[in-house]
Amino acid sequence: MIKNTKVNAAILIIGNEILSGRTQDTNTSTIALWLNSIGVKVHEVRVIPDIQSTIIDTVNKLRKSNNYVFTTGGIGPTHDDITAESISKAFSLDYEIHKEAFKILEAYYKLGEFNESRQKMVWMPKNAKLILNPTSGAPGFSIENVFCLPGVPSILKSMLGGLKNQIVGGEPILSHTISLQTVESEIAESLTNVQNKNKDVEIGSYPFFQAGKLGVSIVIRSEDKFKIDVCSSQILDFINKKKIEVVDR
Repeated sequence: MIKNTKVNAAILIIGNEILSGRTQDTNTSTIALWLNSIGVKVHEVRVIPDIQSTIIDTVNKLRKSNNYVFTTGGIGPTHDDITAESISKAFSLDYEIHKEAFKILEAYYKLGEFNESRQKMVWMPKNAKLILNPTSGAPGFSIENVFCLPGVPSILKSMLGGLKNQIVGGEPILSHTISLQTVESEIAESLTNVQNKNKDVEIGSYPFFQAGKLGVSIVIRSEDKFKIDVCSSQILDFINKKKIEVVDR
């Protein structure tokens, strides 16, 4: 594990269905939570359409400015699944049948079911490393620091565990949440003062509505538990002075 080193990642959600609102993106949360647990901070998230030039340009920008890039969507059997071919072009690699992937899917499907459409899922950039799929057989793949995963949330989630040994993170990113029965304007100035005293700790405030009442959750994030505890103590101090109620969520 890399100690005292910031490791960042970008998530690239690919698919017209996300942009149109027909499909809700839950993969960002799944990937981000997993990355945080192994010390990788998500630096940015982008959602782009199934357009080859856009995929190529975006992947090439993100892979140069992040330690890791995770793409979701576009590696299935249909005509609009163009992620694998686009990644091949982004890296100037041949787009070809991956022999190991072919063997995996040939064995996975019953005789006669591994048709031409499904065979599209074994076309990948040359020398791609497979990301095994314990749920539905069809593997994802990686090239250098770019990891390509399916868009189906349950399948994507099942594949993350197999990546752990391929991702080198820093210290795990810890978090602590304090939920209050108040509004942001009531704590804004005090919270800003705490943030100014602890510039290397990330402090966020997030309104919520629960049991007919407004509230605010304060989330403190850092790789250092001691720094989180210091911030928490300072926040609780002004909360007590303001006589604001702490609530469970």
